[in-house]
Amino acid sequence: MELLEMGKTSIHKIKRKPAGQDAQRFNSDKFPFSECLSVLEHSGKRFYGDHFRIVEEDHEVIFKLLVYFMKDEDNAKQLGISFRKGILLTGPIGCGKTSLMNLFRFITAAYNHHTMVSCRKVSFEFIQEGYKVIQRYSDQSFGHNNMEWQPKTFCFDDLGAEDTLKYFGNECNVMSEILLSRYDLFISQGMLTHLTTNLNSNEIEELYGNRVRSRVREMMNLVGYENGRDKRH
Repeated sequence: MELLEMGKTSIHKIKRKPAGQDAQRFNSDKFPFSECLSVLEHSGKRFYGDHFRIVEEDHEVIFKLLVYFMKDEDNAKQLGISFRKGILLTGPIGCGKTSLMNLFRFITAAYNHHTMVSCRKVSFEFIQEGYKVIQRYSDQSFGHNNMEWQPKTFCFDDLGAEDTLKYFGNECNVMSEILLSRYDLFISQGMLTHLTTNLNSNEIEELYGNRVRSRVREMMNLVGYENGRDKRH
């Protein structure tokens, strides 16, 4: 099992939560769900402070993410999750999408970690550096691993929060161009991309066009909060 530690905290050192009904609803031979919840909450407190909590309404989303990142083939088949695709994590503002994707970086082995980058940060980089930023997150998004040249996985956080920008008078939807370029690399190189957003599919199409909406659907597994509440208060 790859979930040996998260934030330098071994699952064997964390006090187990009672499994309750989760043991029946979220059963996996690949990972112990209740222990994973404990690790996530403990690590969340380390990263975000003592106020961090894993609430029951998040369990279904967390289970799906565990199935994906832990490569639980049996449950993935039942849930329609593909390991060759990335994750599109959707939900209302403040429901904890960014926190979860940040914590889940430590679920897999180090060479599989995704890098978190906010879409607003990408747009600010574009203002300063121009079109080479698009290449940075697409054609140049490769690194060495075990002597092999492999594509880097990014999680672009809060899609829709960035603005359409102008560079030397030319208008550019930066994230649209990056996603389309990464789609081509997904097809040719197996490049994975994750997204978090509070946009629905119609809003994605309105902001980025039908082509981007279609490509996102093709290269990502949709994992969504049904009724996520704002946990920042």
